[in-house]
Amino acid sequence: MILFGIIEAGLFVWTQAGLQHASEMAARCATVNATTCGNASATQNFAVQQAYGLSLAPSVFSVTTPACGNQVSATYSYQFITHYFGTPSLTLNARSCFPK
Repeated sequence: MILFGIIEAGLFVWTQAGLQHASEMAARCATVNATTCGNASATQNFAVQQAYGLSLAPSVFSVTTPACGNQVSATYSYQFITHYFGTPSLTLNARSCFPK
C-alpha cells in the first residue's frame, strides 16, 4: 500500500504541475503570439500541447480576458489508479493570467 501511495502521489503532483505549466504557457502565448494563439480554440489546443505527458482534451482549458489580461484556466477530474478499490477522484484546478 505504501508503494501505491508513493506512485499515486507522484502521478498526482505530475498532473497538477502539467496543468499549471500548460495554463501558464497558453496564457503567455495568447498575449505574446497572436499567430499561434489568435483565438480561444487555438489557445486551448496550444495548452494541450504544453501539457507534457498528459493526454487532455482541449475542453479542459478555458480562455477568458479579465482585467488582468489573458487568462487560461484548467479544470481536470483526476482519477487515481487505485480507483478500483474505491478511491475517489479529485478535481484539479490551474489558472494563469498574463498581462496584455
